[in-house]
Amino acid sequence: MHTRYFIFFLLSIFFIPEIFAQDKILDRPEWKEFFDKHEATGTILIVDSRASAEKVSVYDRTRAGKRYSPASTFKVPHTLFALDAGVVKDEFQVFPWDGVKRGYAPHNQDQNLRSAMRHSALWVYEKFAKAIGEEKARSYLSRISYGNMDPSTKGGAYWVDGKLAISAEEQVVFLKKLYQNDLPFELEHQRLLKDVMIVEAEKDWILRAKTGWEGRHGWWVGWVEWSAGPVFFALNIDTPNRWEDLYKREAIARDILISIRALPPNKSMQPTAKASAD
Repeated sequence: MHTRYFIFFLLSIFFIPEIFAQDKILDRPEWKEFFDKHEATGTILIVDSRASAEKVSVYDRTRAGKRYSPASTFKVPHTLFALDAGVVKDEFQVFPWDGVKRGYAPHNQDQNLRSAMRHSALWVYEKFAKAIGEEKARSYLSRISYGNMDPSTKGGAYWVDGKLAISAEEQVVFLKKLYQNDLPFELEHQRLLKDVMIVEAEKDWILRAKTGWEGRHGWWVGWVEWSAGPVFFALNIDTPNRWEDLYKREAIARDILISIRALPPNKSMQPTAKASAD
């Protein structure tokens, strides 16, 4: 193992971020109203770095520390794995559609890295996983200390149907390292990943995020960049009504981000808004 990667791995194992010390997290029980508004059960962790001292806020601290399947939020680190392994060269490389009709129309077409991230095209990343292989995937996961670092599965994509699991706290730790270009991958790859993660932007802020859906629960993770600093967030909710619950991931997180002025007030989602596939 390269010396730099080995040192990073050791630090990831033994270093617990000080920001998650129990006495430094602010419980926000009042955020329950945002979950109740959409009839959802879940958690959200927010790390606001716009001030000199980071402010960590959480709704349902216990759940924020519980690991769940990352589902398609795993496309974020998975993109780095694919770039590092040479499976994908850049954002312009085309991955021809395999002709299999899937339930989400944007999946049924040729994809590149940007569209595969935007439309959350599972079949593209399944190709990446097959080319990378389980042994190398396990090495990559250990390199960045991602969740339980277990890519094993009895069938299906290991980040949806397998044993891989990660908590909201761990999602934010990973995202902070990505924001800082501090992951053990090429700088140009980290910058490219952040570029394809852009959801929307205006002159004074940029939102980079990714949804995820395992079937029983859904994620929305990412950060909002401001000149004063980034605001990181990781939300997961139960999705007992499946597709009907998917819009709630972004809707709840956006409402909370708006409440702390991490997003402008016109960025709230209404219950009728359509959600992405996963």
